[in-house]
Amino acid sequence: MTDKEPLFSTRNLKLLTTPLNDENPITVQVLGICSALAVTTKLEPSVVMAISVVFVLAVSNVVISLIRNMVPPRIRIIVQLTVIATLVILVDQILKAFAYEVSKQLSIFVGLIITNCIIMGRLEAFALGNKPWPSLLDGIGSSAGYGIILVIVGFFRELLGAGELWGYPVLEKIGIYNIGYEDNGLMILSPMALITVGIIIWVQRSKNRELIEEN
Repeated sequence: MTDKEPLFSTRNLKLLTTPLNDENPITVQVLGICSALAVTTKLEPSVVMAISVVFVLAVSNVVISLIRNMVPPRIRIIVQLTVIATLVILVDQILKAFAYEVSKQLSIFVGLIITNCIIMGRLEAFALGNKPWPSLLDGIGSSAGYGIILVIVGFFRELLGAGELWGYPVLEKIGIYNIGYEDNGLMILSPMALITVGIIIWVQRSKNRELIEEN
């Protein structure tokens, strides 16, 4: 990025928008799939996990970009893990202090953000070779692409599996039960998370045939 390039130039905007669709970390790159299966039984933990990853990746991208020229190559992985672990601990403590019930639902998966291959991948592939501003945009875009899939999966699993959204009885209020619908208990099982992600991938590729050719 040149000094005169606008903050939200076309290239910079692509860093935010491309991971939302054509380069989505989960549906295209197939990264971070484990948490998509584990934390999406309800919408609330899905949203909280998404926000947590956005924070960790965006900040860690900026930090690594700022210190990239001061870190010896042979210890760069250790430095990256230290930065990520520090941010994850901060997120974990904030959740325990202000959203304890959600923290219990997310359990060990908050800590496992440290090993999320999306985060390490963006630090290695982007933050180490770019300035802080594009690194920030890349971190937000990549993590938002990941988070959107979590939210979509959590939305359908809670809605169809429990008839609720964020604990609110949606299907009961709109009278779906009156026409014979019953909660689908399979939706809260891990295999249905994988099937839901598979449906999202199918829809995405049906709209963009280039993704099929590339893969």
